[in-house]
Order: sequence, then C-alpha cells, then structure tokens
Amino acid sequence: MKKVFVLTISMLMFCSFILTGCGSSSKSSGAKVIDIPLTDEEYAFGVDKNQPELLAKVNEFIAKIKSDGTLEKINNKYFGDGKPEPVTSAAQDSSKDQLIVATNAAFEPFEYMVGDKYYGIDMEIAALLADYLGKELVISNMDFDAVCLAVGQGKADIAMSGLTIKEDRKEYVTFTDPYYNASQKIIVKADDNTFDNCKTAADVEAILSGLGSDTKIGVQTGTTGQFYVEGDEDWGFEGYNVKCVGYKSGSLAVQDMLNGNINYVIIDEAPAQSIVKAINELN
Repeated sequence: MKKVFVLTISMLMFCSFILTGCGSSSKSSGAKVIDIPLTDEEYAFGVDKNQPELLAKVNEFIAKIKSDGTLEKINNKYFGDGKPEPVTSAAQDSSKDQLIVATNAAFEPFEYMVGDKYYGIDMEIAALLADYLGKELVISNMDFDAVCLAVGQGKADIAMSGLTIKEDRKEYVTFTDPYYNASQKIIVKADDNTFDNCKTAADVEAILSGLGSDTKIGVQTGTTGQFYVEGDEDWGFEGYNVKCVGYKSGSLAVQDMLNGNINYVIIDEAPAQSIVKAINELN
C-alpha cells in the first residue's frame, strides 16, 4: 500500500507540472542521490517547555525503546524488510486526556499519509508513546516550519517531525534525547555527472562553492537543507552563492528539478532515498 500511494502522488505531481505548462524541454528520465553526507545531525522530539514532566517521561521512553529493540524494529519497517503499520489520529477533545503531536506528514519515511492513516517512523513512535503515557493520540498535521511554533504556542504537546536539534528551535521547544542520526544529501538528475567524481563532502562543497546565482537548489522550507544552502551561523554553514528555492515537500522539489526548473535538491538522506526510489520506479 505504501509504495502504491507514493507512486500515485508522484504521478499526480508529474502530470500536474505538464498540464500547467511548468515543464521544460530539459526533462530527465530519473534522479539519483549523491551518496556523500554533507552534514552530521541528530533528530529529537520537541517538547512543550511548560511540561518538564512530559520531557522526563519521553526521555525515559526513548531510552526504553532503544534498549529493548523496539526502535530498531520500527526502523526495519522502513529501511529493511519489515511492514509499516498505520497510525490513526483521534479527534482533538479537551475533555479527554490526549497527547497532541505536531508534525508535517510529507517527510517519508518519518511521517506521511496513506488515505486518512499516518505512517512513518515518528508516527509509529508517537502511537507507542501515547500508549506508554496512557493518553489518546492526536496528530496535528501542518507545514514543517510551523511545527515547533505550534508547540511553543501551546497548541501541541510535542513536535515529532524529523526534527534536527537546532539552537533557534529551542526558543519554542525543549529537545528530548536524540533518537536518530541524519545528514543532508544532494539529489541530481540521473544523467547529471557533475558530482560523479566526488569522494568526500569537501569535494561536493568545492563544486557548490564554484556555482553562481544562476544555479537553483531546491529545499524543503524550514529544514536543515535550507540552512545549509543559505548559510546559518548556529550550524556554522557558510552557504553558497546560489538561488535557494523553497518547497512544501522534498517530492515537489525533485519533481521541479526533473522538469528543468531547478538544478539540484538538498534534503535529508532518508527522504531523499525514498523520493528517488519512487520516482525512478515510474520510469
């Protein structure tokens, strides 16, 4: 079911670009991920700063699922031969004891949707966490750059959305202990050999540094990819002299690249692999 959904969404986006005239004559038959990590990041969950008791319980829960193999089993459902399981959200009801989770369900394999069901590593963890806390799970789906803000404004208890630990996000949330190591990678058209001889991140960065403002790099808005391309003092990213183009999802960015409207895409490694796999299976 997961694969059919992903491919169907990709087909719809691909067709929409053609029908709306957004395509160009420089379309590619597929894409590839340059398998060189450009960053070193840790994912964590962002807890409401006014709920220190929740933070303690979530950290206790993370330690438990790490030690008893549960986290490894969940990861295997999305990176190995396991079968992803759907997660259902209850309707928000202030009269009930609920765990309200803010997420952006456009970040496969961490959070995405099939019909009205949620799937992904974070979503399966959220379901187990709600059970652990004895609460009913409510998932609030929103744009990625609103996830931490929603928690900071008291509209959600916790942000679970492939969140990289970052200083400026601590204005809105308190981060839990990390549960996943991640990195940014670059996606190019299948027939693009610009980075083929690169062996290290320094090799890739040397090429990126030589590009001018006529080069367009797509990112998911509000993510580390955007900070990496534009530059970010907290991270120590110097940025590049290119045009950074933001999208609501990595899938939209890659589709736009295939239609010739941008040159490259930089996003988190796991979503990059999922998107490229889905797109290439169409060809």
